[in-house]
Amino acid sequence: MAQRIPRDESLSRVHGVGSLFSAAYGNVGSSIYYALGVTAAFALGLTPVAFVISGLIFAATAATYAEATVMFPEAGGSSSFARHAFNELVSFIAAWGQMLNYTITVAISAFFVPHYLAVFWPWLGDSPGDIIGGAVLIVALALINIRGTEESAKLNLILAVADLATQVILVGIGLVLVLSPEVLVDNVHLGVAPTWSDFLLGIAVGMIAYTGIETISNMAEEAKDAARTIPRSVGLTVVAVLALYLLIPIVALSAMPVTQDAAGHYATELGSTFADDPILGIVENLGLAGTPTEILRYYVGVLAAVILLIATNAGLIGVSRLTYSMGQHRQLPEGLRQVHPKYRTPYIAILIFAAIAILTLLPGQTDFLATMYSFGAMLSFTIAHVAVIQLRRVKAEAERPWKPPLNFRAFGFEVPLSAVLGGLGTFIAWLVVMALNPRTLVVGLGWMALGIAIYVLYRRNQGLPLTETVKVVLPEPLGVEEVEYRSVLVGFEDEEAFSPEMVATAVKLASKRRRGIHVHSMMTVPTNLPLNAAMPEKEADAQSKIEEAKLIGGQRVTGHVSRVRPGQAGYSVADEAAEIKAEAIVVGLNYRNGVPLYDKTLQTILGERPCRVIVVSDPTEKSPVVPGAALAEAGR
Repeated sequence: MAQRIPRDESLSRVHGVGSLFSAAYGNVGSSIYYALGVTAAFALGLTPVAFVISGLIFAATAATYAEATVMFPEAGGSSSFARHAFNELVSFIAAWGQMLNYTITVAISAFFVPHYLAVFWPWLGDSPGDIIGGAVLIVALALINIRGTEESAKLNLILAVADLATQVILVGIGLVLVLSPEVLVDNVHLGVAPTWSDFLLGIAVGMIAYTGIETISNMAEEAKDAARTIPRSVGLTVVAVLALYLLIPIVALSAMPVTQDAAGHYATELGSTFADDPILGIVENLGLAGTPTEILRYYVGVLAAVILLIATNAGLIGVSRLTYSMGQHRQLPEGLRQVHPKYRTPYIAILIFAAIAILTLLPGQTDFLATMYSFGAMLSFTIAHVAVIQLRRVKAEAERPWKPPLNFRAFGFEVPLSAVLGGLGTFIAWLVVMALNPRTLVVGLGWMALGIAIYVLYRRNQGLPLTETVKVVLPEPLGVEEVEYRSVLVGFEDEEAFSPEMVATAVKLASKRRRGIHVHSMMTVPTNLPLNAAMPEKEADAQSKIEEAKLIGGQRVTGHVSRVRPGQAGYSVADEAAEIKAEAIVVGLNYRNGVPLYDKTLQTILGERPCRVIVVSDPTEKSPVVPGAALAEAGR
């Protein structure tokens, strides 16, 4: 059952710099648990340098995302930027690349969870235990997401802080106990260990350490004073990851130096023995004796497994939301974004992309997963950079609340240097990944070709132009004032079907800068049963309305299930609106034989209302009025 969200943490809460930074670092910081070993396998002693170079590209990319996100505070990232700068086809290409990123994130995060849990069950650390464990985890999370799940912002914040603190502690211990400048210098044999091609590939693969940058745009709608808080939180994230992603490899390579075997091959345990659990490798080679090492191993194993599990789930949530968004913009067939009849979640998309993640997981080759992620990420990032440059040209007069420093004039408009350098960096990295990995080239281009073919065939079948934005039309609230409400309550009874029109009306009316839509989903408990009686089917149905509302309204939507007695629904809505200080209530108007039915619930809400009430008609009924229109607006 969804937990009731306290007033100060739901509608009235907006994110400041601290919470935005925690959310961003929680996503980006989780990647080091697998990126370190994969990158070291290629870059060897130059791994710290590879991370610094990829980190500078990340910093430029973060600046691009910050500028465009503040300009267009909406979810979608590079896909949204491309839509505003170019057209729908380019937007689809960026979105399809993001879809690959999410799918690979699911696969690679799930694959590494068993390796960290191997501190308790060693058989999980080897094949086929790691593959089976990762596949089971993906299946379990897919089923949970089909039923509908809520992200815990508080848990994510706690884990982000614990993650950051753990990394700082490991670096501090390592700098004291194992840091050796001489070893670090001896690790490098320029042109030999690593070869120049492997070093370039290490830079491209190192970009997987910065997965999660889409969080910046996805949280834009929750940011307080976006022009100030987003750039500052992005800056803090960049500083933190650049510092730690330089120091962690330095400590790791001091503890596990590059060695040469009898055959003349160079390697480091960081990229071989501990490739699948590199942070545990650092713990075991810090030189701590006995019990402290064991305690630290168990702690890091549990923390890493939980963080990677959340990253896996975040990938599946990203898939479902992105698929729904692409469907809304008529980029994918309706069948892919079809919602479950009971749980109201996009179960087809979740099942399909979970299956694809499992297929990419089965070979158990982390280098393939890493290069595939780089393929999709570098493509999406490059499009984002080019889109920002194009926006500077075609929308030169548009308001830009924040711009990165170091801009110059060329071709008659102001060009951001960060986007130029970032775009060149991501584009070169994309070419390197393809040039040095024929399999990644074939699979990656095949993925993009498949997506474009689906897009073109679907658009042609629907008679839609390939480049024009054609969004699924959601009903607009008619007959209501065009004002923004800081908080809007949407009330659903259990006998009432989910109404996209009601949520669309709330989205239209709610302030875009606040998490201002709250779904009050009620389930009626008969008087002959205790109020807390187990009613799983009714509870699931009530929860499903909240989940589907989130698909339409995104992260601006919160909600909880409320138990009410027969005839008390109207009072429950009015009381909830008063408690959360809602400025508007959106409710539906039911019909009987085509005639509006002003039932007891609606009459009670209108009589007890603490704020304005927007009554929305149901377009599925034969109404004598305009379908989907707001039929009434009652003031206080």
